Amino acid sequence: MAVPLLLFANVAFIVYWLLSGIKKQFLLSFFCILLAIGLSIFPYKFNSKTVVSGGSFAVMTYNVRLFNKYKWIASEEVPAKISSFIKKENPDIIAFQEFKHDKEVDLNYPYVYEKLNGGKRANGLAILSKYRIVNQGSLDFENSNNNAIFIDIIRNNDTIRIYNVHLESFGIRPDSVDLNIDERKSKRLIYRLKKSFTKQQVQVEKFMEHRNNCPYKIIISGDFNNTAFSWAYLKLKNDLNDTYVEAGKGFGKTYSFNKYPLRIDFILADKKFLVNEHKNYQIELSDHEPVLARLSY
Repeated sequence: MAVPLLLFANVAFIVYWLLSGIKKQFLLSFFCILLAIGLSIFPYKFNSKTVVSGGSFAVMTYNVRLFNKYKWIASEEVPAKISSFIKKENPDIIAFQEFKHDKEVDLNYPYVYEKLNGGKRANGLAILSKYRIVNQGSLDFENSNNNAIFIDIIRNNDTIRIYNVHLESFGIRPDSVDLNIDERKSKRLIYRLKKSFTKQQVQVEKFMEHRNNCPYKIIISGDFNNTAFSWAYLKLKNDLNDTYVEAGKGFGKTYSFNKYPLRIDFILADKKFLVNEHKNYQIELSDHEPVLARLSY
């Protein structure tokens, strides 16, 4: 989480040292920024890419936070607004995290796979597709409310696997953060973080074992509950293209932590796909923001 702050601190130092006429320190920070850009870890993209292609298809990922079931947002219209938004953007495939059935959400996709748990209050993951699903399944993460699911679809006589991944959450809400914590609270926080990191590691390793046995081109979408500078992200990305890196713009923010922009929702695509477009939406209908990528061969 500190990487963006450290990089922008180096940008500030560059400006300061240039104005102060101190060249050696300027070169040090300048090299850090060049290295970050070269490794594609600079947390801001100045140029986007949009390619018009009649043969493209759109994939969206969206953590909808149970369609505002517990009224985190003071509005009764959130489910209907999310439904209208998705109909307007019209993605060919959409992966939902923290999904539940809601009478106000009627999307009419012909093919649906969902994995919900919790009885009458069932919620979980879902993938909606305009393309025929020929195979589907769940990885069933152990001792966790989070999970990963997949579908295999047929598009233009080609089989593509779509993963929907929701890794373990750290369980730290922005409104509960108190910087004036004592030793007891800090130890409890460190224990919670350690436990979540350990669970994420187990989940990622289980996912990678499953993914490595897939014979098809793959797309990984979902809420990773971690940033692009984390071990979990780097492991999942592996040899795939991050659609934000390829075609996005700005910070790529998908989640605000006390107004600090975080990119924790991703779409990762096989290198055999061209990334024609990446879109981040600024709509306050959940604690996450949706992400859409338009791909072609």
